[in-house]
Amino acid sequence: MSTLQVSAQNQLRQLVEQIERLEEEKKQLASDIRDKYLEAKAVGFDVKALRQIVRLRKKSQEERQEEETVLEVYMHALGMLSDTSSINAAGDAMMAAE
Repeated sequence: MSTLQVSAQNQLRQLVEQIERLEEEKKQLASDIRDKYLEAKAVGFDVKALRQIVRLRKKSQEERQEEETVLEVYMHALGMLSDTSSINAAGDAMMAAE
């Protein structure tokens, strides 16, 4: 087994230490986010809805509409929706997207 040169060892050590620091920061950020959701819950907001809104805001309007269209089509196919007019519009939108 070959050994690394001193400069490569130093570079490797620096990279590992940087990754470790970033992992610590990530843990702290996750904790801060958890605290914010707890704060929102304490004042009466629905955390599940907030998480969904945060997730949706990361997506473009087009991505959100496409997801909603597919969801409506699937729900209709499973008998979970009775309104066929929205499904027809959803189907038309899916055809146009293809």
